[in-house]
Amino acid sequence: MTLTHIPYGAYWCTPFARWQGSLAHLHSVEFAAHVAKKALADRNIPVERLDHGILGMSVPQRGCFYGLPWLTGMIGAAHVGGPTIAQACATSARVLAAAHEEIGSGGARCVLAITADRVSNGPHIYYPNPQGPGGTGETEDWVMANFNRDPYAGCDMTHTAENCAKKWNVSRAEQHDIVLRRYQQYLDSTRVANGASFQQRYMTLPLEVPDQRYRKTVATLNGDEGVHPTTAEGLEKLKPVKEGGTVTFGGQTHPADGNAGMIVTTAELARELAPAGSPAITLHGFGQARVEMAWMPSAPVPATKRALDAAGISIKDVTAIKSHNPFAVNDAVFAREFGVDVMTMNNYGCSLIWGHPQGPTGMRAVIELIEELVLTGGGWGLFQGCAAGDTAMAVIIKVG
Repeated sequence: MTLTHIPYGAYWCTPFARWQGSLAHLHSVEFAAHVAKKALADRNIPVERLDHGILGMSVPQRGCFYGLPWLTGMIGAAHVGGPTIAQACATSARVLAAAHEEIGSGGARCVLAITADRVSNGPHIYYPNPQGPGGTGETEDWVMANFNRDPYAGCDMTHTAENCAKKWNVSRAEQHDIVLRRYQQYLDSTRVANGASFQQRYMTLPLEVPDQRYRKTVATLNGDEGVHPTTAEGLEKLKPVKEGGTVTFGGQTHPADGNAGMIVTTAELARELAPAGSPAITLHGFGQARVEMAWMPSAPVPATKRALDAAGISIKDVTAIKSHNPFAVNDAVFAREFGVDVMTMNNYGCSLIWGHPQGPTGMRAVIELIEELVLTGGGWGLFQGCAAGDTAMAVIIKVG
């Protein structure tokens, strides 16, 4: 399959806002279109160049049956069609894999890959059941019900983290050491150097938050909202969520809202759409895996092995690693299995700290991975992350 390219700078991400925060009132698809339209214009990328689109989202919104074609219509690209994809926390990786396949097979030349979710105010769904008592149906709170119970495994996700913590002997203290390191790495991304922070290299800042009708600005975000200040003393006070366990609230991520987008295209168009002299950014391999029931945090291990095999490299060739780590346990398990230093992963931030809006989480991580590799002179990059159902996906990119 032909290599696919990401033009340098042809990607963007909103700040992430903790749920019930400044983005909680916005329809995720409409908001993603609002942000993408401006982002494309700011980067001088004509919508006429787009010939395919893929929308990734995991929390339904009003009208989302129309999915990607609705979004592209709102940005002025009514000629562009494509699918809407949901794969829980692996949604971004799946969107990129689908874009890679579309370009590689010759089905398209310039794909808008866009991910969006609003975990806040998730839908309350009524399922009719004519066979129920008196025809009574069943209800589900889309977000909370699925946070609290995997319908196949019959447990919540924290249970899977505790299983892995026990098997790999990951103590509460070790998890907290990882959290402290991840928080410091995030602080590094917010510090200004040479007139800009790391996040300003890709993030839509400042973000003017519109009202629901997009007629006026109701707030301004100058960075992620809801990141919790983290200290060793504060973490020490936290008790495990489960009796007899090791995972505390400090050792796991928080739900959030936001969106992210990216252009995936051919080598020729990437050179045309990127600033002159930009490094080449290529997608080289993907991996998917599913592990035994209730072992979710370990699933990135086999997914990464498959992605590395697809790219024809080994973990020793990888310059930078980013993970979607809903639990600090994830990083500990991954580092043990691959023999890497857990403290050198996730430079400049990760979902453990900046939050998890589900669909866009992985795309933001891949964007940060690109920018880290650009800063360090290029090389191979790995993104990996687990997802609901004891699954995971991994992505291999190369810069330069």
